[in-house]
Amino acid sequence: MNARRQQHGTNEKKKNEFWEWSKALLIAFGLAWIIRYFLFTPIVVDGESMMPTLEDGDRMIVNKIGYEVGEPDRFDIVVFHAPEKKDYIKRVIGLPGDRVAYKNDQLYINGEPLPEPYLDPKKEEINEGTLTEDFTLEELWQIEVVPEGYVFVMGDNRRYSKDSRIIGVVSMEEIIGSTSFIFWPPNELGLVE
Repeated sequence: MNARRQQHGTNEKKKNEFWEWSKALLIAFGLAWIIRYFLFTPIVVDGESMMPTLEDGDRMIVNKIGYEVGEPDRFDIVVFHAPEKKDYIKRVIGLPGDRVAYKNDQLYINGEPLPEPYLDPKKEEINEGTLTEDFTLEELWQIEVVPEGYVFVMGDNRRYSKDSRIIGVVSMEEIIGSTSFIFWPPNELGLVE
């Protein structure tokens, strides 16, 4: 009888241990899903439109909660749903109410020139012409300013970027989040500006 009671106790202990491990795994998977779905998600850079800042194949973390409590800042790198049912990664250039223009490879916001030091390496590669062709919002989209609830985005590799010059201004509702941290490849690990 004593051996039977010990056997029963051992079986109960195994069941409890199994149940505790099952709960721990369910909680871990649940937390991972919540973090990925609501807070952060990985993305792979696809293409060369953000070179030299981002390379094709770079893996980054997208912060999905930042814009739930705030709005994009100028020059943030954002990921958004593009019209082609694809996610794009670009840099915010114009904010709501901004007049955006380019002249002689110089960005003008509301008539004031703004530096873009992240473009300097790409500008040095160019043998002739400019990195960014001249334009105004009026010329591109017949609007004077970036509308409320929208941003004007561009890739850093201006000659090879499908951005707001082609697809139009981007609704803030389409923005998934911002990204500034490369986690792969290891030699690129770190923050980008």
